[in-house]
Order: sequence, then C-alpha cells, then structure tokens
Amino acid sequence: MVRSTVRCTTLGSQTSEVHTVEHLLAALLGMGVDNAVITVDGAEIPIMDGSALPFAQAIADVGREEQRAQRRELVVREPYWVREGDKVLVVVPADEFKINFFVSFPEPVGIQFLETPPITPDYFLSDIAPNRTFGFRAEVERLYSAGLARGGSLDNAVVIDREGYMGPLRFPDEIVRHKALDLIGDFALMGLYPRCEVIALRSGHALHVAAARDLRGALPAAAAR
Repeated sequence: MVRSTVRCTTLGSQTSEVHTVEHLLAALLGMGVDNAVITVDGAEIPIMDGSALPFAQAIADVGREEQRAQRRELVVREPYWVREGDKVLVVVPADEFKINFFVSFPEPVGIQFLETPPITPDYFLSDIAPNRTFGFRAEVERLYSAGLARGGSLDNAVVIDREGYMGPLRFPDEIVRHKALDLIGDFALMGLYPRCEVIALRSGHALHVAAARDLRGALPAAAAR
C-alpha cells in the first residue's frame, strides 16, 4: 500500500514502511521484469547514485528468464486524466508504453520536454535509467538542517542553484528525464505492463500514484489481460 508520495514514494503495511521505492520499481518495469522477490533490510531503498542505473545494469548483467505464464497487461481503452492545480496527467490508448513529459522550473532548468519511443529495456538502460534525482540548493539545505537527506551529495543528486547546476549533468535535459523515470517507477505499482501513452504536465508522485490506482482498480476504460 502506498503510504506517502511526499518527495518519494513510500510503501507500507501495518507494521513497516519502505521509502524511495520508485527507482528500483522503475528498473524492474523498464527492464521488462514482471516477477521478482525483493528483500529489504532497512526502511529505505539505497540511493545508490541517485538514479535507476545500478539496478537496471544489474538486471542487464544477470539477464532475465522467460516464464511460461503470460505477461499481465493493462490495456487502456479510452482517455483518462487526473488534475491537481497546474499539474495534469493524461493517459491515452497505445500499443506500447510511451511517455511525453513537460516540466517548468525556475532557471537554470526552465522548460524541458521529453518524448520517448516505446520504453524497451535497451532504451530504458541507455536513456532513462542514468538520470539522477534533483533538488534546489535551498531545499537541500532545509533538509540537511532537519537532519534529512544525509546520504545525499553531488555524486548522487543534481543540485540546482540560482547560478546554475552544482556539478556536471549526464544529459542536458536530465531533470525531465528523471521525472519520466519516477513516473515509470510509480506506474510499476500497478503490477501490470501498461499499454498506453502518458502525457504528463508538471506532474509528480501524487498524480502518478493516483493514476496508477485508478487504472489498476476502478477505471472501466482499462482492462487487464
């Protein structure tokens, strides 16, 4: 069960919680893994380098084993959308899982837009998985002051100051690529391969999880097969 979508996606039960699950879940969906057992020792998935790359590369290194069971899919039959203020998420029918993501932040980020081809393991590994989590310097300093984000550094996050980026980027549009990574991780919560195209405007974990919940459970326009 999703317990929180503040700054990350947190899963929990009556007795425990696991924070920051989205990068690992994105690696599973992006690399085409439908069936996996994950054991966690602690309250948070390790941040690693701030991206999904270590998880995705590990999956690529060990390979996947095809099983006899048919892959469970979510086929979207008609458009769906959810909105919260100026944040909008639209899901439309498509043969493969694709993402169009628009973000707008203060400079130096500005406006960024990403249109992906179908999310295949090769594309995910090369173009989506390497993109790191990000934050603005003032926000990061507030987290430090509150005793949070102690594992964060310029090695595992993109820190943004008013003067520019505090370190080199892996892609010129790394910010919007990481937002797409987060969306993939949140959609993995459905437990189904999504056959749809997503148009995301400034959306975040809360809208992603709301859409995943609706599409998985209550929306008659979507059908599992």
